[in-house]
Amino acid sequence: MAGIVVHKGNAAAMDRVNVDTDQIIPKQFLKRIERSGFGQFLFFDWRFNADGTDNSNFELNQPHNKNATILVANENFGCGSSREHAPWAIQDYGFQVVISPSFADIFYNNCVKNGILPIKLTESEVEELLTKADKDVYELTVDLKEQTVSDDQGFSAKFTIDPYWKEMLMNGWDEVSVTLNYEENISEYEKQRA
Repeated sequence: MAGIVVHKGNAAAMDRVNVDTDQIIPKQFLKRIERSGFGQFLFFDWRFNADGTDNSNFELNQPHNKNATILVANENFGCGSSREHAPWAIQDYGFQVVISPSFADIFYNNCVKNGILPIKLTESEVEELLTKADKDVYELTVDLKEQTVSDDQGFSAKFTIDPYWKEMLMNGWDEVSVTLNYEENISEYEKQRA
């Protein structure tokens, strides 16, 4: 996985509460076993009309949200079932950072394990970001090392993250990579046990 130290990108606003994993990636698309290819189905029931055409009223279909890499959502994002396909779809679509006042615990953990940075900010901070990103192209800078989110209009907020997940995200590691960092120690231990 690619590491995240500083990420600058356009933010898309999704001012909805309780967005569940069934909406993030509907169940009919869970048949694939690889991690790629899910982005085309992200928010499928909201993004597309019944005839398959784009739903022009949906947030991500707005012209100013094309190529956004930061998703700003309202509270309890990622609730519902624990499907790991949800962060896969978010990442495959192009989002690297998701900002919300709160996340479902399993969804949050699935994000960090798959290289997506989930950021919890206060409700008022998220409301400000949602307002700024609602109608126009809006760029944010996320600095994981300093644990800040900022724009060029005076907004700046600090966030917290577990040091373990921070190190993994900054280095682009998954849990297998962390284990392989101890490969010499593991080999030495195996020699002693032989």
